[in-house]
Amino acid sequence: MKSKIIALSKNEEFKNLLKEKRISNKYVTIFFGILENKRINKLNVSFVAKKKIGNAVKRNKIKRRLKNIFNHAMKEINIKLKYSYLVIAKPNILDNDYKNIKETLIQELKNIK
Repeated sequence: MKSKIIALSKNEEFKNLLKEKRISNKYVTIFFGILENKRINKLNVSFVAKKKIGNAVKRNKIKRRLKNIFNHAMKEINIKLKYSYLVIAKPNILDNDYKNIKETLIQELKNIK
């Protein structure tokens, strides 16, 4: 199933998701919940890398990796489209291999119910 990733845009959406459920591991913290006025057939995901992690090049690299992992996860597993996701990267994501991050993140996405 091919679904387009749409980023969250409004400040209210971010605030509402931060109050919802979360799953955390050593690479990222994933906030997820049901938002009003959301399209059912689209995947709402926003990726956040804080300034503490590094300069703009490093932060963009992290966000590209996470987006790529989510695109791959959509093909591999059944991601719940009813939820909106907010993925916040942690500083040690830069020091680890892409394959390890991918396996850990896909395992966490399988646990979301």
